[in-house]
Amino acid sequence: MSESITGLKRTRYCGEFRPEHDGEVAVVFGWVQRQRDLGQQLIFVDVRDRTGIVQLAFDEATDRAVFDKAFTLRSEFVIAAKGVVRLRSAVNKELPTGEVEIAVDELRILNKSETPPFEIVENSATAELTRLKYRYLDLRRPDLQRNLLMRHRIAKVTRDYFDEQGFVEIETPMLIRSTPEGARDFLVPSRLHPGSFYALPQSPQLYKQLSMVAGFDRYIQLARCFRDEDGRADRQPEFTQIDWEMSFVDVEDILTVGEGFISRVFREVLDVDIPLPLPRMTYNDAMRRFGSDKPDTRFGMELVDLSEAVTGCDFAVFTDAIAAGGNVSAIVASNTAGAADAAAVLTRKEIDKLTEFVRGIGGRGLAWARLSPDGTACSFAKFFTEEALASLWQTAGAGTGDVVLIVADPDQKLARSILGALRLTVADKLNIPREGYNALWIVEMPFFEKNADVEGGWAAMHHPFTSPTDDSLEFLETAPEKVYAKAYDLVLNGIELSSGSIRITDPVLQSRMFAALGLSQEQAQEKFGFLLDAFRYGAPPHGGMGIGLDRLVMQMLGAATLRDVLAFPKVQNMTEPMTDCPAAVDGKQLGELGLNIIEN
Repeated sequence: MSESITGLKRTRYCGEFRPEHDGEVAVVFGWVQRQRDLGQQLIFVDVRDRTGIVQLAFDEATDRAVFDKAFTLRSEFVIAAKGVVRLRSAVNKELPTGEVEIAVDELRILNKSETPPFEIVENSATAELTRLKYRYLDLRRPDLQRNLLMRHRIAKVTRDYFDEQGFVEIETPMLIRSTPEGARDFLVPSRLHPGSFYALPQSPQLYKQLSMVAGFDRYIQLARCFRDEDGRADRQPEFTQIDWEMSFVDVEDILTVGEGFISRVFREVLDVDIPLPLPRMTYNDAMRRFGSDKPDTRFGMELVDLSEAVTGCDFAVFTDAIAAGGNVSAIVASNTAGAADAAAVLTRKEIDKLTEFVRGIGGRGLAWARLSPDGTACSFAKFFTEEALASLWQTAGAGTGDVVLIVADPDQKLARSILGALRLTVADKLNIPREGYNALWIVEMPFFEKNADVEGGWAAMHHPFTSPTDDSLEFLETAPEKVYAKAYDLVLNGIELSSGSIRITDPVLQSRMFAALGLSQEQAQEKFGFLLDAFRYGAPPHGGMGIGLDRLVMQMLGAATLRDVLAFPKVQNMTEPMTDCPAAVDGKQLGELGLNIIEN
């Protein structure tokens, strides 16, 4: 039968005991990590809570009834213990509490436990799906508890920082009007309005802009957001965004606040100094150098444009791509410090795997050369003279021991994007060191990107309320590809943490932007009428951004996936194994909502 805690009050958490507490009367609560019966009237019990482990001691001086009860303890029993702190005769240097123990004179079993499906230890080797099915047990593991405690601390620093900067925390609605932009909305049927639906917010974008119209010139929210999209290691259907907006500001003001926050949170949580101001890189430079608008700048292997060097060669793969206005670019896998030998690791078999990888992400193939000490092997050597090949390696900056990987495509952006993805894959294969925290701003973003699925053929890279730059506004109707946005992304170690922009508040300019995106005035009014109407009543110039809290925590911890920094995450197919959701609902609930399920 379970016992109660009546009369007992915790004096310290388990992980807080130190030698200076010798002689102190202590009361602890927690879970049994393990019980060790050493015989000769001696039992040790490790008890655990979210702060750590402390050892309980039962010996010949212990009351016999208490000793016998300690003998019955098993892993994950919930207990309360009272006793006196004393110095340990055998110090455990692996534990912060390893110099002390508690000599127990009162023990209560608050609840027993069945044998858990896996051991509650750090870095568990148990399959993740099993651990997620019993997530409440998985969360007892110290490493996951540390992750969530760090997340809590980051959230606290966030609120402190923005409060000191004069921001006001405002909660925006969770049930909103559906305005499909970008990812799919999660829809919520309305019982009181049959046939009508709410949407869960993909971001608080429109409401935070309305907060600016309302006169709250500095808004902040740790906002829950929802997107119905496919799963990835750094993506979940629901996430938390550190979202803020400011009035009477320009781009520089917002970047200053943003990088001030990054510096503060790294310093206070990790004791890491992030030098300010953060570096800035234009979108075009990022794509040219790294093949990505979220480059990982902790290592080199930058893209090399070979288009000019291969012009006039007899290899149609290269010449056709250039003739079509495309690009021939390469990366050179070199024997960089700390990395594996490129020519030895990237064997012909491995290069074949890389070729399949390139095709799998939309590429036409992969040209290559291995410049090993035993001689050069090249997939296109028969189309080049020895002198031309030597010149090509010189242009690429390649030497003995290197591997040159080349992508050619009529679509210049696609060629570079493929090489950008290949760069990361090759870095993994070579175990190229990627240490530290490299944060930077991506600026001078194109406003539009081609999208054949939308009317007009152009879509906004951010959203239609982003303000174009003053010097590119003249191209809005005539050459959309030349229009740039007052937009900026914050990138950390190759992960996009945030996007933001200065917003449009001029109704005439907003109408021009909607027209450029193929939206009629009627369509714009239907989707965004409440915002457009609000702008008629004196909208201040404003802008903002949102940092993904989950991604920030993931990067600061060096975690492999978002699942490691969330209490109850979804898996790859967006289900939750523990509660087995999503799940069917009964016919009565569907009837109340006026819904029928159509079998596919």
